[in-house]
Amino acid sequence: MRIATTVFLTDRTVSPVRLARSLEERGFSGLYLPEHTHIPVTRDTGAPMGGELPEMYGRTLDPFVALAQAAAVTERLRLGTGITLVAQHDPIDLAKQIATLDHLSGGRFTLGIGYGWNVEEAADHGVEWGTRRELVRDRMALMRALWAPEPTAYVGEFSSVQASAAHPKPVQAPRELGPGVPLYGPRTLIGGAAGPKLFTAIADHADGWLPIGGRGLSESMPVLREIWETAGRDPKTLQVIPYAVQPTPGKLSHYADLGLEEIVLQLPSAGEPEILRALDDFAQYL
Repeated sequence: MRIATTVFLTDRTVSPVRLARSLEERGFSGLYLPEHTHIPVTRDTGAPMGGELPEMYGRTLDPFVALAQAAAVTERLRLGTGITLVAQHDPIDLAKQIATLDHLSGGRFTLGIGYGWNVEEAADHGVEWGTRRELVRDRMALMRALWAPEPTAYVGEFSSVQASAAHPKPVQAPRELGPGVPLYGPRTLIGGAAGPKLFTAIADHADGWLPIGGRGLSESMPVLREIWETAGRDPKTLQVIPYAVQPTPGKLSHYADLGLEEIVLQLPSAGEPEILRALDDFAQYL
């Protein structure tokens, strides 16, 4: 089982360079970073964990810039987002960022995507909350048209692009979305709570699922597998990666019994000394 990590990197924490080097030196497999462009001070949306929203949410570094720094100082460490708020991006610009990072890292990038929780943050980006799932699907389709090997046009409900020269291309090879239907771009995982809408989206346009916290997988994974196979996807290709996990030996043994090959552990949003202590503690699971 590969052991990756995630952390809220901010202007007050360890730097991406120092963290990435420390992860690779110790044998961790990857670094995933979250995304928030800003946190409106006045909002009706509650914090997803309840209570007051921690300050780190409003100080988060841009994940693509931070991961580019991490890529530059490592050779094996996988890099990912957990998650990219696709609805809040121009898809043509985002496609270029993703392809460039995958190219410069030698195909080490994983695109974790999601729908978000902060209504006010999304609204500042012009997102209508009730259509955000459809918007994300539309933007993913547009980006995959730009990642296709030949110039490919896309016309969707929310956006369109002409057949275009668009390089670099993502390094990672296409997978099968269905019989004879290629899935272009880096490995793509959708984060969110278990449910038929989420699982249908995963089977429709992703490689797998990032279940936050990793609870209840014994019950939810068979449901996801059934939806996946009904959509014509190869059952051997489904990836489920528990995300932001607080580890125990029992949890990791349970994930191994479920056949999972990767897990993402939650690091504290902290300075270098505390981060290095956490990595030394997590090293027992490598």
